[in-house]
Order: sequence, then C-alpha cells, then structure tokens
Amino acid sequence: MHDIISKKVGIIGGGQLGKMLVSEAAKMGIYTIVLDPDKDSAAACLANKKIIASFDNRAALLKLAKEVDVLTCEFEHISTEALKYLESKGFTVYPPAEKLEIVQNKFNQKVELKKHGIPVGDFLKVHGIEGIKDAIKIFNYPIMLKTSIGAYDGKGNSIIRCEEDIEKAFMELGGNADSIYVEKFIPFVKEISVLCCGGINDEVVVYPIAENIHKDSILYETSVPAMISDAQRNNAIEIARKVYRILGSVGMLCVEMFLTRSGDLLVNEVAPRPHNSGHYTIEGCITSQFENHIRAVIGLPLGKTNLIMPTVMRNILGEDGFKGTPVTMGAYEALAIGGVRLHIYGKKETKPKRKMGHITITASTLDKAREKADKAHKIIKIISK
Repeated sequence: MHDIISKKVGIIGGGQLGKMLVSEAAKMGIYTIVLDPDKDSAAACLANKKIIASFDNRAALLKLAKEVDVLTCEFEHISTEALKYLESKGFTVYPPAEKLEIVQNKFNQKVELKKHGIPVGDFLKVHGIEGIKDAIKIFNYPIMLKTSIGAYDGKGNSIIRCEEDIEKAFMELGGNADSIYVEKFIPFVKEISVLCCGGINDEVVVYPIAENIHKDSILYETSVPAMISDAQRNNAIEIARKVYRILGSVGMLCVEMFLTRSGDLLVNEVAPRPHNSGHYTIEGCITSQFENHIRAVIGLPLGKTNLIMPTVMRNILGEDGFKGTPVTMGAYEALAIGGVRLHIYGKKETKPKRKMGHITITASTLDKAREKADKAHKIIKIISK
C-alpha cells in the first residue's frame, strides 16, 4: 500500500491561510515547503522549508515543484501562466491553472457561473467613466463598482450612490478602464458562505452554512449555524455543489451568497481555497477546512464536517493609528472567558484594518457564543511598539 502520509506538499503563499494549512499538515507528519516573497511570512516559521520568491518566478516555482509531490495555493492571485508551465512539465497543481484563471478574474467568474445557470446578480462590463454612467441608466443608484483582478479584504470594491461618487470611485479602484465592471446593488438580508471540499476520487463534503457580517467590506464576524430556513439551507447547499462541479477541483472551495429580501439566493463570489469565513471550522467542526484541504490534495479520505457546537468567529484587525511591530494586548483577560480561543497570525507588521488574527468562541447556543465574543473582542487589541 502506498504511504501517502510521506507525500510532500508545496504551498504557494505564506500568509495566515498557508500557516494554518502547514499546522494541520504538521499534525499528520506531512512535510511542507512554502513559497512566498516575504522571508518573514506567517507560514515560514512552521513550514519544514521556505523558498523566498515572487509568485510568478518560474524558476522558483519549478524548484518547489521538483521538491514536492503536489502543489496547492493559499490564495488565487498567482500567475496562471507559471502554473500552466508547471503542469506542462507533469507536476500536479490544485487548483489547476485552468480553474484558477476563471476564478481569479471576478468578471469572468460571474460570466462562467451565469453560463451554467447559477443565480447571480446583474452585472455589466464597463470601460471608463462614461461606461459607468451608461450602467447607472440601466441599474439606477446605488451600484457597485468593482475591479475584476486582485481584489481582497475590501479592496477593489466601491459603492456609487450619486453622480459625485463616480469619478472618485473610478480613481479609488486605480483608474484602469480595462479592469472594472459594475454590479447592480443587491439589498440583501443576510450574507452566507458555503464551504465545500472535494477529494481526488470525486468525493465532496459540505460544511455547515456560515452567516457573515462585513464592516468596510472586511469580514467582521462569522456565526454558525446560519439563521436561515431549512429550505434556504438546502437550496444553498445545492447551489454550492453545482458551483463546485463548475469551478472546483481538489481541495476547498468557498461560495459566498446573498440572501435577498424575496428569499432568493445569489452567488456573490467564489474562492478556490480555504477561506476566512471557514476559520470557525478549526474549533467548531470535527475536521477543519485546513485539515480537509491537506487530506484532499494528498489523497486521504475526507473528514467529517459536522458542527460540534454553535460557533462565532471574529477577525482581529490592526488598530487605527498603529503601524509597526505588532503587540497583542488583552490576551490574558480574553482567554479567561470560557470558550474563547485565540489565533495570532505572527505577521511582522501591523497596520490599520490588516487581519492580524481571530478569536473563535464555542458555546451551547449562538447567543451565548456571541455574548462572549463581544466581551473578548473588546479586550483584544493589536497595537505597535
């Protein structure tokens, strides 16, 4: 019998998602190498080896590929041309470049989903300020202006509520007429996410649906189980499974959706990797999203995704007015609250609104978990020396 535990995994990207992937791999004795341009990346301190190079450095990626059995990505903004080159040499990459190429361009992602009958909001490709004005005539105010490439953590989105916002929003997103598109504003009731994980034998498992709250377009809180009806839950799972068949490969895929006032579900975005809204799975589920991703890419059976207890996750961001070497304040007091678990990512620099860690709270009910989350979240602060 082939010993798949002896497989070596290369992770492209050394941020917090990479760190949590490495942590789960280490528990199973799996050797990991991380490639990242930052020598002090969050994952670097845990990986067996690190390669310091840019994500489009073909020579470095080839070196990584030659030293491992399988490659995976902790985020989607990686040169697909470089990944195609690796695939042409016979190396295994999850997700494959073909899928990643569709997902990393948000406009193309929407086109692909719509083509396959997945419910999405109305959207249009526009070119420059005049194109935005033409879209407003169709959709009316407000509308969402978005960049199709490279957006994350609230960057790349801007809401236009009146004519005075148009040029400002356009310039905020870089002023590049070729990379923008607009979406009709959706007055949603809830935002949810459905996490799926697929194995190499076409097995797909689905996690309990999460309910998300964003502030300034950055995820603030995830709570599980989501407070939705059984019919909405079943519909969300069915949609997520369809999306996985279209855009998934092997490993994690997150499908973010809006629940509208009429009770419809519309897919907002898709991410082919572990996701911030899935951090709750570390303490909240039998098998975390990170463990299942590692299991998937090396060919192990996928673990059960059952929710252990109601769970709330809150992101910890860098405090306004602080930039530099991070200092975590309030850890002792926060951890004295029963059920609170603290994750600090180990980034070498804090700055306002940067994700520096998260807390997870499990309790017998969501109300109790959120009450403890409120207390702990007020105490924990990331400042600088």
